[in-house]
Amino acid sequence: MEIDLVIQFAVLVLAAFVGFEVISKVPKTLHTPLMSATNAIHGIVVLGGLLVIGDAEGFLNELLLVIAIAFGTINVVGGFLVTDRMLAMFKGKKAAKVEQAQQEEDAK
Repeated sequence: MEIDLVIQFAVLVLAAFVGFEVISKVPKTLHTPLMSATNAIHGIVVLGGLLVIGDAEGFLNELLLVIAIAFGTINVVGGFLVTDRMLAMFKGKKAAKVEQAQQEEDAK
């Protein structure tokens, strides 16, 4: 059992290192589409956590799953907010003025 924990920890460390190296090489123009894809994948991870928590036995397992689901949900929501904000920066000023005019008409 201890050897399994060591192997799992080694995989975690290597995955973190590879993930950092891959993400640091992404050009800024591709960051927004990559964030959207990552948010979708993390949404699947949150769904998996919700499915697994039903079969979890023991307080520690349930606690870790609740923490993982909470952090995953925060990551998904925050990621979509950041992506939306970044996409809004790409809109031109003319499109923003048209959108503002439409909102003012809807308010009347």
